[in-house]
Amino acid sequence: MPKSGSDLARDAHEGAPHVPVLIGAVLEALGDISGKTIIDGTFGAGGYTRAFLEAGAHVTGIDRDPSVTPHVAAVEGEFGESFQFVAGRFSQLDSLIEGTAPDAIVLDIGVSSMQLDQDERGFSFMKDGPLDMRMSREGVSAADLVNELPERELADLIFGLGEERKSRAIAKAICAARQDKPIETTGALAAIIEGVVPRRPGAAHPATRTFQALRIAVNREFNELVDALFAAEALLEEGGVLAVVTFHSLEDRIVKRFFKPQEAGSRHLPVKDQAAACWDPVAKPVKASKTELADNPRARSATLRAARRTGAPARAISYKGLGVPGYALKEVRT
Repeated sequence: MPKSGSDLARDAHEGAPHVPVLIGAVLEALGDISGKTIIDGTFGAGGYTRAFLEAGAHVTGIDRDPSVTPHVAAVEGEFGESFQFVAGRFSQLDSLIEGTAPDAIVLDIGVSSMQLDQDERGFSFMKDGPLDMRMSREGVSAADLVNELPERELADLIFGLGEERKSRAIAKAICAARQDKPIETTGALAAIIEGVVPRRPGAAHPATRTFQALRIAVNREFNELVDALFAAEALLEEGGVLAVVTFHSLEDRIVKRFFKPQEAGSRHLPVKDQAAACWDPVAKPVKASKTELADNPRARSATLRAARRTGAPARAISYKGLGVPGYALKEVRT
C-alpha cells in the first residue's frame, strides 16, 4: 500500500540525502497520486521524485544540471520503469514531454542543497570555490558578470535581482577591486562585499543578496520560471495540479500573480471583459511548520503555492503583470 503524505515526509527527514522541502504539503496538494503521472520539473537529488514514486506514482524527472546523473541512476535502479528522466530545462517541459498528459507538475525553484554543497560550483559564499554558478555548466558565469559588466549595470543587477540596498556601493567596490586583478573565487567576492556591508550579529551574511542576484542572472531564473509556468498551463489538462515551491519574495510574487492574474490589476474590469480563469481553485500559500524548520532550516524561506487547471484555453506567454524585475528582462551579456 502506498505511504501517506505524513509517512513519506517523516521518511524523507529521517533518511534521505536531500531533504525535500515542504514534501508533506506538496503531497497533500496533489492528493491521491497512486497510479498517476507526475512531472518533477526540478529533479535535483531526486527527493520529490522518490516521495512521488513511493506514493505509487509514475514520474518523469527533468533537470538541466549534468551533475544529477548519479541520482538519476540510483532512482532508476530502485524504481525501474516507473521513473524516466529527461535532460533539459523545465521552461521547455511542454516540448520535452510531448504526447503526455500528466496529472500534476511540481517545481522546486532555485538552487538546490546539492549545488550549494559543491564547492566547485561556486554557488555559496560559505565555501570558497570558483565564481561560477552555472546550473547547466554552460554560458556566462558569475565571474564573467562580476569582472566585465559596467559598474552601473552591475549595480542595477544586484539591486533588481537581489533587492540589495547597498548595490551601488558594492558595485563600486567590485569594480575597484577588479582593476588590480580578476575576481575569480566566491571567497574573494564575499570579502569585497563584507568590506562595504559589515556583518551584523544575527543578520544574514552581507553577501547573501548579491550572490542571489548573480545566480539568478547567470541562470535567467525568473525567465525560466515564467516560461515554465506557462508551459505547465499548456501541458496540463482540466483537473491537473501545478505545485510550485519558491524561496524568496520575488519568485513567490510571480507565481501568485500567474495563478490569479485578476488580482494583479484587472479585477476592476467588468466581468464580461475578464478572461476565463485558467486555475481554480487556487490554494492558500503554505509555509513550513515549526517541526519541519527544526529538521530542515532550508525550509525557512520556502512557500508552496498550488492550483488546479480549469478547462479554459492556455494563455500565450506574457510577462505583463507578473512583477518580474526589469533587469531580468534584459539579455545577460558581457
